[in-house]
Amino acid sequence: MLNQTVLVGRLVQEPELRETENGHKVTNITLAVPRSYKNSQGEYETDFISCVLWKGIAENTVEYVKKGDLLGIKGRINTRSFEVDEMRRNVMEVVAEKVTFLSNKNKD
Repeated sequence: MLNQTVLVGRLVQEPELRETENGHKVTNITLAVPRSYKNSQGEYETDFISCVLWKGIAENTVEYVKKGDLLGIKGRINTRSFEVDEMRRNVMEVVAEKVTFLSNKNKD
C-alpha cells in the first residue's frame, strides 16, 4: 500500500510557528493549487489544501517563506477526528515529509 502525495502551489498566508505541549514545533499552512483543466465555464479552479509541517521542516518554512511563495511538498495524506460542541469533526490534511522552496512571489 502507498500513501504519498506531491503538491506544488502558492502559500495562502504567512506561516506561524507553534509549540505543542510536548515541545514539538509545528505549523499549519494552506497551499493554493490550480487544477490542470478548465471547468464548464472555461476557467481554471483552485484547490486549497491544508498541510501540517513538523519540527525542522516547520522551523525552516516559517523562517524562509512568505505569503504567495511557490512551494513543493512531498508528504502523506492524514485523516483525524475531534469533537467540537459535542459534534464529531473529520479533517483530511497532508503531513509534509519534505518541503522545497521553488520561488518567491514577484514584488511590484
